[in-house]
Amino acid sequence: MFKHILVPVDGSSTAGQAIGKAIAVAEAFKSAVTIIYVIDPYAFSGVGADFSYGQAEYLSAATAEANEAINHAKQAFLDHGITVTASVVEGHAIYRGILETAESVGADLLVMGSHGRRGLERLVLGSVTAQVLSHAHLPVLVVRD
Repeated sequence: MFKHILVPVDGSSTAGQAIGKAIAVAEAFKSAVTIIYVIDPYAFSGVGADFSYGQAEYLSAATAEANEAINHAKQAFLDHGITVTASVVEGHAIYRGILETAESVGADLLVMGSHGRRGLERLVLGSVTAQVLSHAHLPVLVVRD
């Protein structure tokens, strides 16, 4: 039924729960799996020389965090004998990065956590999952922690 599953990760415990559900679906349907971590390349704001230094530091830290989350997720799929591709994606809006990737890889199911961030940061940034749900044109399995 589902030939290609896209699993966006962010290193949160909820994303970990989503990985477990995606593994079960992939095993049941013999699905291909793509894992992504979306980085907003312009999340850091500043002006002048301090901006360029801060931007470089931010991108370096964000990429390291992304690679760690992707490697953890990828290993979970490999441990279950599921072939998986993974990549870090840049997107000005995280939900758009997820949906654009889903379209480009031909995903027919998204499996993601209900939330990744907590507290004030989540209130300020809004819920990526809610934005994905309101703009998606494919089924989305939302996994709660």
